[in-house]
Amino acid sequence: MCSTDTATPGSRTDAPEISDSAIAMLDERGTVLGWTQAAERLVGHPAREVVGRSAAVVLPSFDETPTTSAFVARCRARQGWSGTTAVRHRDGRSLTVSLRLSMLWGQDGTVRWLVSVTDVGRLSQEVTNGSVRESLLTRAPIGIVVRDPQLRCTWVNDTMASHDGVSRDQRFGRRAGAAPPGAGAEAFEAVMRQTLRTGTASVHEFRRRLPANPRREHVLAASFFCLQDAEGRALGVCAISVDVTESRRAQERLAILSEASTRLGGTLDVMRTSQELADLAVPLFADYAVVDLEHSVPAGEGPPAHIGPVGERLPVFRRAGAASIRQGVPESPWERGEPVPAPPAGPFTDILRTGRSHLEPVLDTAPGTWVDQDPVRARTIHENGMHSLMLVPIRARQVLLGVALFVRTEDPAPFQEDDLLLAEELVSRAALSLDNARLYAREHATALALQCNLLPQRLRGGTAVEAASRYLPADPDIGVGGDWFDVIPLSGARVALVVGDVVGHGINATAAMGRLRTAVHMLAELELPPDQLLARLDDTIERLSEGVPDTPGQTTAVTGATCLYAVYDPVTRKCTMAGAGHPPPAIVDPHGRVTFPDLPTGTPLGVGMGTAFEAVELELPEGSLLALYTDGLIETRDHDIDAGMHRLGEALAEPGRSLEDLCTRATDTVPGLAPSDDVTLLLVRPLSLSPAQVASWTLPSDRTAARSARRLAAGRLAEWGLDGLADSTELIVSELVTNAVRHSTGPIGLRLIRHQFLTCEVFDTNDCFPHRHRADTTDENGRGLFLVAQLSRRWDSRPVSGGKVVWSEQDLAPSPAHGPAPVRPLRARESGARVPVSL
Repeated sequence: MCSTDTATPGSRTDAPEISDSAIAMLDERGTVLGWTQAAERLVGHPAREVVGRSAAVVLPSFDETPTTSAFVARCRARQGWSGTTAVRHRDGRSLTVSLRLSMLWGQDGTVRWLVSVTDVGRLSQEVTNGSVRESLLTRAPIGIVVRDPQLRCTWVNDTMASHDGVSRDQRFGRRAGAAPPGAGAEAFEAVMRQTLRTGTASVHEFRRRLPANPRREHVLAASFFCLQDAEGRALGVCAISVDVTESRRAQERLAILSEASTRLGGTLDVMRTSQELADLAVPLFADYAVVDLEHSVPAGEGPPAHIGPVGERLPVFRRAGAASIRQGVPESPWERGEPVPAPPAGPFTDILRTGRSHLEPVLDTAPGTWVDQDPVRARTIHENGMHSLMLVPIRARQVLLGVALFVRTEDPAPFQEDDLLLAEELVSRAALSLDNARLYAREHATALALQCNLLPQRLRGGTAVEAASRYLPADPDIGVGGDWFDVIPLSGARVALVVGDVVGHGINATAAMGRLRTAVHMLAELELPPDQLLARLDDTIERLSEGVPDTPGQTTAVTGATCLYAVYDPVTRKCTMAGAGHPPPAIVDPHGRVTFPDLPTGTPLGVGMGTAFEAVELELPEGSLLALYTDGLIETRDHDIDAGMHRLGEALAEPGRSLEDLCTRATDTVPGLAPSDDVTLLLVRPLSLSPAQVASWTLPSDRTAARSARRLAAGRLAEWGLDGLADSTELIVSELVTNAVRHSTGPIGLRLIRHQFLTCEVFDTNDCFPHRHRADTTDENGRGLFLVAQLSRRWDSRPVSGGKVVWSEQDLAPSPAHGPAPVRPLRARESGARVPVSL
């Protein structure tokens, strides 16, 4: 039989200090054979005054009376004695001490007694001070070995064999490093030689695996004392060892729970927290551990499972964490992230129903048990030698978050109740973090779903632009932001391009983004220039913020936002844009050269600065590319904006690629696994209308204007092959030109645009905009716009430099299923007695 030291002894241990305990060695009659410096410090007697004399010098219990033999007999029958007694100090005082007598055996069967004494008064004072340092020598059982100056074993007690697995007969007459040899024995001999040389007691700690249980590590605290004769010479060294395995395991468990408190709360990722829980359990008290979460927990969607009666349909679990002492976790049939079916019976369903943990110290795999009903797990159990398991529910507020499984395979010791208590404590701490992460994941999923639903599902660029977009949500630990983008069709084949970013993250930022996007759509209907639209939007945010309660976390008002708004006209290829604290767009020419225009930055929206915004007009060449984005694309935790803009330019420097490909290239260059802010990219390829698709005229402001307009429009529609729209277009042109003649004094402009619709635009110098109203039966005027509305798919007006434009749109062709759509005549109540052709 052989024991193995798994740690090198020789370093001081943090075990309770025992060097102050007084040690003496007696023969069977109570005569002192050996004395220590600690004994001299306690009772004041040096070795020369007690060695060779009866222990009664200091121990009244050993007075040479007829009771002495009776006391010794009782001690021998019990192989020792412990209790509280009195000792005599050299100065005559009486000290109350904790005394222990331990019986030692010699090679010839003779007996010696080892006495250990600790001052009870000192211990009481340390208890009062809150720092208990109870001597290890007052704890049972202790192993004792006494060696001569050559370090050969001369005396030993019976307990020592249980500490290192070495019997008495194997030990007598042999040195520590020779009978039997063990790793670290030489270091122990060095410690004992130092003790003999200095006479000073020392305490060391070491770990051993015993032959009876080689998988189980034992922790021993050993103290070394020098026994002196009457002349103060070293008679030998006494080594006393105490098995502190359980206390060390308790300390390790407290340490791991303390570590769990810091590690398990450091992330809002349920998968990462689950893996940390498994890693903490292995190899602390388990050889294999898995964490399976109820499927709604990682996704943050769906109702959670509750502890209670189990129906026919069991909850679905997903493997979230797995750890093993074996490389690659071969014990797990399922990979992380894969669904794990719950067995139809057994401890799994029991904990779903009761919410209580399951401890199976010896796993029963006999036929007919629950293991037989689960072939996959049964095969795993047999192949990996699983013999003991614990199953602990992960729950918070009656919500079942998942289950944690702890298994022993290599360690032959079965799980005990204290292991279950540790596992439950560890799981309960993890459950708090998992529940917080679950609630956050649910909020994040809600915010992300809201964000995605509020963003445009399809970009409508018409004949003005081709468009593609990307949206990447931020890292879940940060939360979804308030980024948005839009492509808004405008009149005259133009299109508005928008990208913006609301300050903040989470569902409130997302809701605020939705309100802001709606406001932009409403303002875009007014056909305002970009700088004026941003000014109106800034005012709108200020009004939305008024009256919002000050309660934290309950506001969806926009507290600040950046925005870039641009209007592109495919007729002129002009793009007018203005920014509010937003990064400039990237423009890529047909040769792949990338520029960022010097666009006035402007102040962010909603900050209350009240400054004016400036617009810039650019002409975009044929084959160019325009990129609008949010700062999450160019700014990261570790890279500044300049580096990000350079990186974006390199990704976009091949304008000949498809827009989808360019979007992928640009967003794939964002460093890191997940962006620290939302990433939004809107790529547009400007298109142009050929001159053949546009017809423009200038008309005099007189009574002939309407007639000329009808003639010119009919001629151009004939050239375009749109004769079916001639009648309705002539009526629309006539009404709009007549209005312009009546209300304007300058020249009148007429323009027809053939794109996906037929657009008719009439320009005049008057800044009074028409509006819809219902004419009374007695009114002479006011019915022309009703006629325009009946003939058009939509109509409106917009301001331009020097006046306004009134426009209308018609579909190029009627629906094939229904044929030409007749003009709906106005009812008498709408038109009155007459329907005038012009106003």
